[in-house]
Amino acid sequence: MIFHHHGLFEPVAWRVAKTPATHLVTPMIIMGPCQRRDTIMPPRRRQHHIAKFQNPDPITLLWALRMLVPLGGHRQFICPHGFGSFPLAHTLGLSHFFGMLDDRFDQQKAQSTLFLLHRKAEKESAHASPLPCLKGNVARLSDLVGLSPTDCRILEFSVTIHNDRLLDEISEWLGNLSSIKMFHALSLILDLPEPEIRESLSTQGILARSGLVCIDRGNVISLRAKLDLLSEGFADLMVSSEADPIHLLRGTVSAAGPGQLSLADYPHISCSLEILHPYLHHAKANNRRGVNIFIHGAPGTGKSQLSRALADDIGCDLFEVSSEDAEGDPVDGERRLRAYRAAQSFFEKQQTMLVFDEAEDIFNDGNMFLGRKSTAQVRKAWINRMLEDNPVPTIWLSNSIAGIDPAFIRRFDMVIELPVPTRSHRAAILHNSCSDLLDKQSISRIAEAESLAPAVVVKAASVIRSIRDQLGQNRASAAFERLIGSALEAQGHRRLVAHDPHRLPNIYDPAFIHANADLAGIATGLATAGAGRLCLYGPPGTGKTAYGRWLAQYLGVPLVVKRASDLMSKFLGDNEKNIAKAFREAEQKGALLLIDEVDSFLQDRRGAQRGWEVSMVNEMLTQMESFAGVFIASTNLMEGLDQAALRRFDLKVKFDFMRPEQAWELLRRHCAELGLQAPQPQLQSTMKGLSQLTPGDFAAVLRQHRFRPIETPDMLVSALEAECDVKEGKKASIGFH
Repeated sequence: MIFHHHGLFEPVAWRVAKTPATHLVTPMIIMGPCQRRDTIMPPRRRQHHIAKFQNPDPITLLWALRMLVPLGGHRQFICPHGFGSFPLAHTLGLSHFFGMLDDRFDQQKAQSTLFLLHRKAEKESAHASPLPCLKGNVARLSDLVGLSPTDCRILEFSVTIHNDRLLDEISEWLGNLSSIKMFHALSLILDLPEPEIRESLSTQGILARSGLVCIDRGNVISLRAKLDLLSEGFADLMVSSEADPIHLLRGTVSAAGPGQLSLADYPHISCSLEILHPYLHHAKANNRRGVNIFIHGAPGTGKSQLSRALADDIGCDLFEVSSEDAEGDPVDGERRLRAYRAAQSFFEKQQTMLVFDEAEDIFNDGNMFLGRKSTAQVRKAWINRMLEDNPVPTIWLSNSIAGIDPAFIRRFDMVIELPVPTRSHRAAILHNSCSDLLDKQSISRIAEAESLAPAVVVKAASVIRSIRDQLGQNRASAAFERLIGSALEAQGHRRLVAHDPHRLPNIYDPAFIHANADLAGIATGLATAGAGRLCLYGPPGTGKTAYGRWLAQYLGVPLVVKRASDLMSKFLGDNEKNIAKAFREAEQKGALLLIDEVDSFLQDRRGAQRGWEVSMVNEMLTQMESFAGVFIASTNLMEGLDQAALRRFDLKVKFDFMRPEQAWELLRRHCAELGLQAPQPQLQSTMKGLSQLTPGDFAAVLRQHRFRPIETPDMLVSALEAECDVKEGKKASIGFH
């Protein structure tokens, strides 16, 4: 037999199941998207299920009865042959009907009894109040963010329905609600005028602006799901203990930990800090609104530590918008934005700053290919207003600025890129963090890794230091380098190379370069100007590339080195793309760009036989003219270079074979570096006869020293003679003289 109950809510069908033993009636609820199934249980199982609902407090009972009677939930609860929920019937005091759970069940009398319970609860409603803990927490939030009495009532109910299973299950019998029906339901449940309910839950209401309670306007869902709270654990926190507002934000916003770095550790962005630092001081002193700073950079470059250092310096507490909840599960962009809104309301009158790490969670979490907008783009108007009027200064951190809508970027007061520290700064970080693990030479070698971020150093040092006793000093140093190399490779960078052929020798001084210009003076001038185009030409090994590397270190900027093999492609048009990409990479990194073997790209266009040869030169010239940094081109073949290209270089410097006095002094230094005795004067005449000696010859001989030890100055000079003999076409002897 099927009975259909028509009303505002979901229909229910009842199936009568007759058995010889019990003649039980089993209710079968036709479930909507959010409904649940319940059944009348046999007597031997009743006690277990009674425990599902404890005796409700008066206000919860009143709200439950209002959902059952005025809102019509009784149509789902009381049916021709029993109750839709045995535990609920027991909790409401209808257990005396349990002895009639067969054809003698009096549905009308059960309904009348329920109506009497509702009238009694209404008469006593003046004394019904939320639990003291909940009421106290709501009162504290009201004082903090300025909630109205209607806001407070809605918040109390929203917390209760999320925390109380009785209200939750009864609300499911109301069916899925549109926003219009939800306003009407809350008006009856809370006994408040419907216009006040609408105003309180509007997008401009304090509940929504603070993120405490928001409603889902786009879906027809259950009442509980419609009333979305700040976080998953917020309801529990509100009823568990009296707490300060910071405690109530647990899982959404947390106090930032102590900083490990100071502003002095960021000399590579000193120009930006010269503006940012006084601006934040001014904002604090004048309660300036709409203060937002966007800092982006590769992972591990110290963005979080910088925000903590800034807060410490200006004397502000710093709070972070969490990217994971109290259980460690990730929080999506929508929920994080809610937490941010709450924090803006909670901390408006306090001397605080906020930091929103991984800002791409809201600004770049869409998918342009699939046509899905980011969280920020969906709420573009609100985000724009927030960036212009937020009361609490906020530092937004992101690994990348790519993909973020320019309409948002232009609303930040400052956009700062935090690059990997310069080589000298990397060396300082390694010395301060790892001097007990690494010797001076290892620190210098590791510091040359241009993609080495401070966080990678700190993490590797922490791991190795914890097991140093088991490893021993020598193995600890090697293990540290392996960890650093693995981390760099995992991030897509070049591993550490123990014997990098392009690394500057320990002994390097421009004074040993025979050039037709003052190389040290050029470096000083470029440091002042910040830009310049140099063409270095001369025989192989004369130190052209090494000078470019030294110059990058002197200027304190990264170095981008490209060779012909890096840029040349067999596919038409790729050469031009690769050239443009090299200049763009250097510009983004603020690096010195060094292109070796540039003669491959700048051959005289008058002798070009193919169109792509001309277009390649044109692309190189265009990029050279628009590049705002320091660009060095080196070549062994000056003849045949395009004349227009040569005119575009600010300076053309010839590198030649070493002068005798340079060669002799460099020999003396290398003997000292190798722990050999000083060379005897008679060797000086031999060195004068090496007319084609270059710094590259010294580097080649020192590489041989790894497997053919040099034990005396005479052996070192003999090896240099052999290198020169090869260049002069003479038959070189085998071994040392």
